[in-house]
Amino acid sequence: MKILVTPTSMKKSTDNASLRKLENYADEVIYNTTGRPMTAEELLEILPDCDGYLAGVDQVTEKVLRACPRLRAVSRYGVGYERVDIKAAKECGILVSNTPGANAEAVGELAFGMMLTLARQLIPLDQSTRQNGWTRANGIEMYGKTVGIIGLGAIGRVVARCASGFCMRVIAYDLVIDRAYCKKHGIESQSFDEVLSQSDFLLLHVPLTDSTKHMIDREAFRHMKNGVILINASRGGLIDETAAEEALRTGKLGGLGLDAFETEPPVGSPLFQYENVIATPHTGAHTKEAVTNMTSMAVDNLIAMLNGEECKYIVNGT
Repeated sequence: MKILVTPTSMKKSTDNASLRKLENYADEVIYNTTGRPMTAEELLEILPDCDGYLAGVDQVTEKVLRACPRLRAVSRYGVGYERVDIKAAKECGILVSNTPGANAEAVGELAFGMMLTLARQLIPLDQSTRQNGWTRANGIEMYGKTVGIIGLGAIGRVVARCASGFCMRVIAYDLVIDRAYCKKHGIESQSFDEVLSQSDFLLLHVPLTDSTKHMIDREAFRHMKNGVILINASRGGLIDETAAEEALRTGKLGGLGLDAFETEPPVGSPLFQYENVIATPHTGAHTKEAVTNMTSMAVDNLIAMLNGEECKYIVNGT
């Protein structure tokens, strides 16, 4: 049995118990040595003779999947699977799984950290002080402010818990919202437009789909408060970045935190000219704890699927 492993955080190492488990299970394990997600063309060179695939954020297109007659299972390292052609995988009889909840604490904490950093303008103040400046700038307090969460899944709930510790009002929108959970934790369930119009801080925690692509566009910005702080630690395509640049220029946006971009890496992004923008390299899930959790879960998912055993995280039941 031959398995391909492509997440950039995974390298052949005897120090990782989960990868050691995978290496003991398979006859051969091949690792991604490019240091970045693999393109469809690169996958076509090495994936066709593999039985299993532990996937990062590579371009797993229909062409790739149809060229892999031996492939039986794709285990996504992470929650999102928009870069895997799910329809083609199902047609080819290839199971696809993900690791929901494994990185929720890490991503939620990063998103909340971005809120705090932008609220107090910490990055420009740090840079000024290092350059012998002694700038006085008025930030805003979190206490009593309204935080709006679009997507109240595992990550959104971490943000809500953090916000409650700062005595913030928490409102949320989700297509399928758990009202009992909201009531128990003091979260107000609102419509999408209500969350946009009432939030002082707005955070996005939804997957990228046809219906969520550019959900934050010019029209959405028109509904928001002036000076709102917007955080996206989910998927880049959720925000129309051209509209976001306009909102920064006019002052509609008081701050923008991005851990995901429409094009990654975002070389030469016009957003970078603004001091009230924080940009990180899609690093929300990169904590020691989250990496350990996701690796363990992704490996167990892959082995279960290859063995024909139950895997409750399959996203395309065949």
